[in-house]
Amino acid sequence: MSVQALHPVGLAAQAVNFQALPPLSLYIHIPWCVRKCPYCDFNSHEARNGLPEDDYVAALTRDLELALPLVWGRRVYSVFIGGGTPSLFSAQAMERILGTVRMLLPLDVNAEITLEANPGTVEAEKFAGFREAGVTRLSLGIQSFNETHLKALGRIHDASEARRAVEIAQQHFDNINLDLMYALPQQTLAEAEQDVSTALSYAPQHLSCYHLTLEPNTLFYRHPPALPDDDASSEMQQRIEQPLAAHGYLHYETSAFAQPGKQSRHNLNYWQFGDYLGIGAGAHSKLSFHDKVIRQARYKQPQAYMEQVRQGAPVQSEQTLTRDDLCFEFMMNALRLNQGFDANLFSERTSLPLLLIRKELEQAEQRGLLSRDQQRIAPTEQGRVFLNDLLQMFLRD
Repeated sequence: MSVQALHPVGLAAQAVNFQALPPLSLYIHIPWCVRKCPYCDFNSHEARNGLPEDDYVAALTRDLELALPLVWGRRVYSVFIGGGTPSLFSAQAMERILGTVRMLLPLDVNAEITLEANPGTVEAEKFAGFREAGVTRLSLGIQSFNETHLKALGRIHDASEARRAVEIAQQHFDNINLDLMYALPQQTLAEAEQDVSTALSYAPQHLSCYHLTLEPNTLFYRHPPALPDDDASSEMQQRIEQPLAAHGYLHYETSAFAQPGKQSRHNLNYWQFGDYLGIGAGAHSKLSFHDKVIRQARYKQPQAYMEQVRQGAPVQSEQTLTRDDLCFEFMMNALRLNQGFDANLFSERTSLPLLLIRKELEQAEQRGLLSRDQQRIAPTEQGRVFLNDLLQMFLRD
């Protein structure tokens, strides 16, 4: 069926025309880790022959310089350094990276600057240096405080190192996220509850609680471990959410819980369909201009990426989003927010009228997956449970 058959001609021909551009964030990818975890589908590579730290920092600097014409004059409100394991880099490298960011971009004075770190002893000893380099928020990949489950997940740290890393982090940072996973191989309900209880004993500002999923191109996908069934996983989720709510954490996104005022500003910008410039191997960007929105992807393999940067061409692919792309991608992000979004945000972030998705909104509401009024659109409790079904309704052929 054609777009014209779905919508009035005037709406089908609606052009992108931004009056104001969305907020801008910066993502920086560090692609190396000590060992590839069997569940990980991120662009990460084992550092078998050491880290080319100086060469990669130089590549990031040049990459950012090349990207400047796309974001010239736009203020950056958050920076996220992810991986891989960014904490493998030295504090001096982070200082050079963030110094370059401040020199080349108008970084907001209150910008949230997050660094992902793994709780191995060597990385934990660097936390003071990361703070001095300008990192304001630390995200620790704990995953579990259970020794057996850490081994099953292929993590390089043990339970005592996980606890020690949190304690050291709290000496230097007042904004910390802990990543936890549940529905792990042979995990019991009591063990999932204990992980959350241990995390809560540290009162972190933010908790991310992810259901383990078997992603393509991972070892777990090729050789699936024995996982809790759907009923057991659902009960684990409920038993995780209950104590977090009791301790005052806001369940503001599918997998994210925060103390009031401590929601991740960087991730909120993603979910509210803001813009982001991504630099580094395999990094993705979504950038708005007055008459279009583009997506970019950089070369994934670290050596290929650094070589392409030297040639002045780090971007491997670029596409301009269609109206249907914009509608679906906005909803794919915004409906992850449990409280939904202001109805005006759709037009602000896509430059398109909400009428373009009126049919889909009505169908989702009729199925009990969505609630809406003149001010707000949000997934219902059923919509949050069947989020994939809800999102599929906005995907057009």
